[in-house]
Amino acid sequence: MAFTLRQLQFFVAAAEQGSVSAAAKALAISQSSVTEAIKALEADLGIRLFERRARGLEITVAGHQFLRHARKIRDDVSDARRAFMVESDARTGEIRLGVTSLVAGYGLSDALGRYRRTFPGVHISAVEDSGEYLEHLLIGGEIDVAFLIVSNLHNRAAFQMESIAASAMRLWLPLGHPLAAEEAVSLADVAREPLIMLSVEEIESSTQSLLSSLGARPEVAFRTSSVEAVRSLVATGMGVAILPDLIYRPWSLEGDRIEIRDVSGDLPTVQVGMAWRRGAPLSDNARDFVRLARSSFQGVS
Repeated sequence: MAFTLRQLQFFVAAAEQGSVSAAAKALAISQSSVTEAIKALEADLGIRLFERRARGLEITVAGHQFLRHARKIRDDVSDARRAFMVESDARTGEIRLGVTSLVAGYGLSDALGRYRRTFPGVHISAVEDSGEYLEHLLIGGEIDVAFLIVSNLHNRAAFQMESIAASAMRLWLPLGHPLAAEEAVSLADVAREPLIMLSVEEIESSTQSLLSSLGARPEVAFRTSSVEAVRSLVATGMGVAILPDLIYRPWSLEGDRIEIRDVSGDLPTVQVGMAWRRGAPLSDNARDFVRLARSSFQGVS
């Protein structure tokens, strides 16, 4: 029996929410419906999509690979339906976007792909730069919308903004690290570990401030602007990292496992979203991009 779109939707929700109960709540359905859909999908594919743990579901390697296909199928169906709801082929003009480096790989590509498929006649231009410089471009009218960490905005009064994803900061650990045995790790424990520092989007300064509040001077084992380098270095045991869930992936490029744990204390939450100049109404093109980006980012994990 071939799997259904409904089963895919339930699977994606369970993968994103991390538990059957959370997925059921997000979908406003019963937990048994989610459980049965996942079981039927696993039977149809002949693979195990999740490992069942005491604290929820842990997606398997095969499940992680299938998740990308499931999201694409879901989004393609959504695009096909939308194409008959709007006169997409007749739409022309342009949209000018700005994006920061940390956000660029986590939601933007999907949003741009869906926008191009829905409105093929609209020209899209995009620039990547720091959040502070994108604010300058917005105020000057040189871009229409910026895709960035809105919790880092400097001149908040100048912008309309929409937060579309909240990402908690977590501790990244190599498989088998002693701290991985803990459900929640203290900042004092983290301060005693060598750190892999991601030097983009004020992540480094935020991490330094957290640890400095303990009177600790963390040992920085490696500093890099590459998220993939952080993943590889943590996975091979060179150090640990404190980073937002937004960019967490359970495996490095080399196929090594990366664990995450909560850190006790008042850690900041990274708010990802879009911003545009206050008092400047969005064009139809920009408004539709905001709508598509909002739905695209709901699938990022």
